Amino acid sequence: MKIYQLLDLPVILNNEEQQFLESHSDNLSIDSLYEREYIVAQNLVRKGVYSISKDSKHLIKANDRS
Repeated sequence: MKIYQLLDLPVILNNEEQQFLESHSDNLSIDSLYEREYIVAQNLVRKGVYSISKDSKHLIKANDRS
């Protein structure tokens, strides 16, 4: 469990991450992402905004924490 989950703090996003969230759906294919989008998606997974599906081919938006 991550510290911000214990403390119930909001996730801080930069402009690029916010634009990614606004332009993509709650469930998207990893293969459909461009190189830069892939890097932004990795950062959002680290922050807990998205999670990776069991088949490792889709990103699923986590609970609404942003």
